[in-house]
Amino acid sequence: MMIPHEVVSRIVDGATPIRAWREHLNLTQDEVDKRMGISQPAFAQQETVAKPRKATREKIAAAFGISAIQLEL
Repeated sequence: MMIPHEVVSRIVDGATPIRAWREHLNLTQDEVDKRMGISQPAFAQQETVAKPRKATREKIAAAFGISAIQLEL
């Protein structure tokens, strides 16, 4: 399981893993919330959570096309 250096660097700089991955994948919050079927404010709130629930991590990882384990930093 790989975590790109850019993602790790963003997390070290203070981003949550969800935000770091979203930015690395060049996705907007709007693109992700549409993939997840939730509102943009709902996703924005999830993006600020340092340790989201497992079910939430799995849904976000699926929207990103990565493994949920990759969000567990």
